[in-house]
Amino acid sequence: MKVVIALAVSVLLCSPAAAAQPVLVEAECFAQRGGWVVDSQFMDQMGSPYLLAHGLGRPVADATTEVEFPVIGTYRVWVRTKDWVAQWKAPGAPGKFQLLVSGKPLATTFGTKGAQWHWQDGGKVDITERRVRLALHDLTGFEGRCDAVLFARDVKFTPPNRDPEMAMFRRACLNLPEQPEPAGEFDFVVTGGGIAGTCAAISAARLGLKVALIQDRPVLGGNNSSEVRVWLQGARNKEPWPRIGDVVAELEQPRRAHYGPTNTADLYEDEKKLAVVRAEPNIRLFLEHRVNGAETDGGRIRAVIAQKINTGRRVRIAGRWFADCTGDAAVGALAGADFEIEPKGRMGPCNLWNVCECKDTNAINTTTAVAAEPQRFPRCPWALDLTDKPFPGRSKTKPDTLKLGGWYWESGFDRDPIEEMEYIRDWNFRAMYGAWDVMKNVDKVLPNHRLNWSAHILGKRESRRLLGDVVLCFDDLKKDVKFHDGCAPTGWSNDLHLPDPKYERGFEGDAFISRADFGHFPAIQERRPFWIPYRCLYSRNIANLFMAGRDISTKHDALGAVRVMRTGGCMGEVVGMAASLCKKHNTIPRHIYESYLDELQDLMRRGVGKKPGANPDYDNGAEPKRKPASKNPPVVSVPAWLAKAGPNLALAAKVSVPGGELLNDGKAEVSNNGGRWLGRGKLPHEIEFTWERPVTIGAARIISGFFDGAITAPITDFVLQWHDGAEWKEISGSAAKGNLNACWSCSFQPVTAAKIRLLVTKTRTDTSRIWEVELYGPTAAK
Repeated sequence: MKVVIALAVSVLLCSPAAAAQPVLVEAECFAQRGGWVVDSQFMDQMGSPYLLAHGLGRPVADATTEVEFPVIGTYRVWVRTKDWVAQWKAPGAPGKFQLLVSGKPLATTFGTKGAQWHWQDGGKVDITERRVRLALHDLTGFEGRCDAVLFARDVKFTPPNRDPEMAMFRRACLNLPEQPEPAGEFDFVVTGGGIAGTCAAISAARLGLKVALIQDRPVLGGNNSSEVRVWLQGARNKEPWPRIGDVVAELEQPRRAHYGPTNTADLYEDEKKLAVVRAEPNIRLFLEHRVNGAETDGGRIRAVIAQKINTGRRVRIAGRWFADCTGDAAVGALAGADFEIEPKGRMGPCNLWNVCECKDTNAINTTTAVAAEPQRFPRCPWALDLTDKPFPGRSKTKPDTLKLGGWYWESGFDRDPIEEMEYIRDWNFRAMYGAWDVMKNVDKVLPNHRLNWSAHILGKRESRRLLGDVVLCFDDLKKDVKFHDGCAPTGWSNDLHLPDPKYERGFEGDAFISRADFGHFPAIQERRPFWIPYRCLYSRNIANLFMAGRDISTKHDALGAVRVMRTGGCMGEVVGMAASLCKKHNTIPRHIYESYLDELQDLMRRGVGKKPGANPDYDNGAEPKRKPASKNPPVVSVPAWLAKAGPNLALAAKVSVPGGELLNDGKAEVSNNGGRWLGRGKLPHEIEFTWERPVTIGAARIISGFFDGAITAPITDFVLQWHDGAEWKEISGSAAKGNLNACWSCSFQPVTAAKIRLLVTKTRTDTSRIWEVELYGPTAAK
């Protein structure tokens, strides 16, 4: 077999010499994902990453790609999907979507059958040209999902649906090698790019180790990323080890907002974390790689196997020492490390969410107060029925929007945190949609509000816990045990979550609201940290395995004190230091405690934060130095034609992207980074402006970038397009290449259309940062 890669797109498909072989198109490989998001959380359970139509009840933009078929002819189509609420026998099949082949939808509506992942038969289709455009067309915005599309010349062929047969079938179709390809040998291999793993990698790299950092998402930070949006808690930089926490401080954000629509993506500074890691020459970063295999020999790990999320290609990453910072203890479990997992009564994960009030999109006069616009929301008979149930924030007279979607919207207390992860996430979705349905359609409150944001990535709290030479328990905390190898500070009460009995009735065994049980102990009562022993940070039976984060060696009853992220980052710093000593003395983590603890403590005393002069943006692990803010707000340039321009027509448009209301709110407050729309992920970024009736556009102004005393990082390459009713066409004269102007503007030959699109093809770190898009009529161009 040979692999065919369609030019200009990143879709992998099967095109063997025998034309009768199937053509496999992995959904995560679609060239343009539109509004669909890649979900790789459950690939170990269901076999693959997939695309999710996470639209919060508003259909998302199509995901599209082009496929080159080996021959024309008749094919049977299979789509791997499921009706995600069918496992609860819930009506409605909310995740409906269509597959468009060359612009024409197949007769089958997908996502309507089957409680489990399966290949849904899409019938036959005639392929009349070898190069064909495919599109996934979401019909609801309610979490439709697609794993892959298969075209079979043999209309009687049925694809395998269970591993290992399905995995072998995928590799054969994609012409992937049976054995993983070598990706290098390293001193230290860190799996898990949350705060703990990132700190471990940075610490070891700065002490001279060659480090691999493997992360299965496109960003670092884990729960402290824009994908999950939880701020850092715990302690750092405390006596007697005030330098432990220096690296955490480099990564930590100066601003925070945990609840409501002010909890925006930019607060979590994903780019800063990536920049800190990429500035380390000793780190090789494997983003979007999921570790799903481990090679062991004689009680030691020799290599981990990681699968690239968007290609399926597997690589072998060899090392001498390893750190499991996955939270789920994935590497330890694969390697046969001893671990514990609470059978019932665990803390569950969250999918944080929030709502916002919407302005009148028909208003164009921004000098007066903008009225709110009523926001409809459909009934959700497939969601949790909360018609007669209480939940936080519910009130028919004074609903509290800040209590919707907070940390206590949590489930999975008695569910397997590995095998039932998708069940738990989807139960959280059903709780969110059920609550919002009741508020909008039963209580009839918040008429001008809509769902604003929800995490589709689980924010986890508890899973497997790897066992070390010391297993910390709550009794140690209560007795205030002073471990002589104490190395990472807690600074957090023993915060364990349980179902809240006020909201549990009717949902026993599947509660979705928690309460916090704060177990206090002397260190917390005296406002000082408890120091976690180093012996909790390495495996007791896998000789070269460290761990940092919430999978360290602790009992469930003490996990609440150690699981928070500042503390986990401090663990990572110490693990990186210990790994450097392992190399220096050619030894294992246990022997650092037994023979070289004094050297480890010397490193802890010095720290590995950036030293003065080493990096102009950092000073000994403190927050990034900011350019002094101007006493006056920054001034954006004003084109000459703007004085004669008519109304900004963009204010009356509907915007296609989530959070798009920031793009046409008429504010353009460039001193407020929180007022920007942020577009992330694979380029290009597409933003559509739609009017009920055609408008005539002759000029535009786009204000973009990042404010840090001055405005930097505007979008670089982009173009405006108009839709003629059949296809998108470039607006002549509107293309920008290498733009450095934060307030770009131009006038052009007028076009009349009901749809205008901004297409961004290049920008710094693949992130579009836009305060405002303004569109004006032809008089502005004169």
